[in-house]
Amino acid sequence: MHRILVLLIAHLLLGIVAAAQAPTRIAIRAGKLIDARSEKPLENPLIQVEGDKLVSVTAGGSAPAGVEVVDLGNATVLPGFIDVHTHLLLQGDVTAEEYDAQLLKQSIPYRAILAARNAQIALSHGFTAMRDLETEGAMYADVDVKTAIANGEVPGPRLQVATRAMTPTGLYPLLGYSWELRLPTGVQYVDGVDGARKAVREQVMYGADWIKYYSDRREHFEPDGRLRSSVNFTEDEARAIVEEAHRLGKKVAAHAIGSDGIAAALRAGVDTIEHGDGLTDTLMDEMVRKGVYWVPTLTVDRNLAQGREGFWRKTFDLQQANFTKAMRKGVKIALGTDAGGFDWKKVNQAKEFEYYVQYGMTPMQAIRAGTSVASELLGWSETAGTVEAGKWADLVAVNGDPLKDITELQKVNFVMKGGVIFKNELRK
Repeated sequence: MHRILVLLIAHLLLGIVAAAQAPTRIAIRAGKLIDARSEKPLENPLIQVEGDKLVSVTAGGSAPAGVEVVDLGNATVLPGFIDVHTHLLLQGDVTAEEYDAQLLKQSIPYRAILAARNAQIALSHGFTAMRDLETEGAMYADVDVKTAIANGEVPGPRLQVATRAMTPTGLYPLLGYSWELRLPTGVQYVDGVDGARKAVREQVMYGADWIKYYSDRREHFEPDGRLRSSVNFTEDEARAIVEEAHRLGKKVAAHAIGSDGIAAALRAGVDTIEHGDGLTDTLMDEMVRKGVYWVPTLTVDRNLAQGREGFWRKTFDLQQANFTKAMRKGVKIALGTDAGGFDWKKVNQAKEFEYYVQYGMTPMQAIRAGTSVASELLGWSETAGTVEAGKWADLVAVNGDPLKDITELQKVNFVMKGGVIFKNELRK
């Protein structure tokens, strides 16, 4: 009798453990689904989620018995948005004084707290994944924020991070202060081929998913209208950064605004061009040939123009012309906003979708730039970027139809990341 009782208790305990470990099952109903893969939306979708994965996507049908149903009414569901150029550790730097004040007056722990807040803001706007492209003087705090999110300590997007970024000595703020002062810098200073390889190894050791370097500075327009720049690294140094990163299994992003900086970065073999205002037809053709992604960051240009007259305003016409050409030529354009270069609390990152449509993309092309194309850039095309079985359950929903009005993406009412609902203002 004693043995039977023990077996019954053991069986009961195993059942309790199994129930506790069983993945949560949810079925989502909505009016439409834009899956970022098909050409047309799916009407009356039923999206089934188990744990952190999507298990099925069908038109209509009934949810299995015992599955929680989340009815979003006539809302449009999309994949979670992806922003591949952000700075969680920055709070806006329209002027140089704003940038300097953050590095001089805010401690790294305080900046990390604000970064966690910014991550939550981004998630509430529908961004379930981001690539954070350097901490701007906050060392490796982006790795800590990424870890805290992954461990469920704070809400935020899935992150890939680039830690400190790189320039040669003396080519990035803080600059212009007395030589008697030892001041922080927004990047890691790197000199020489050996120094470049060591810096890559160090950043990877401390958790960098990407390596970022500044390819140019002193951007200026020539009389012929071409946007030129001064190149930062020597050819050997830039090549060493890229080669070492690739050897260690990491990709490289290059800040490159003028045509000279873009050309140098492409010669070095980078994977993405950030900003790229000074692209030329020849450089676009080379990007297509090499499969290099362009991240235009239109939102930050618009906001920089508010505090920096002249140059930034002149880039608008050039960017729009280049955007149209790049689309025609087949350059892979991924959505990146440079959030942090503008205030996270004042500007919704999803504004970038609107600019892409203004510059010539169809709404569907713009949506893909911030979902399926962005996921390819991150190397996550097997797990993110579209709504289909087997992928992460990262979903957003809006009331209206973004294929008719792209600004609907700035009014996200529902956010799910990894099968967990973080926001639902559509619950019936």
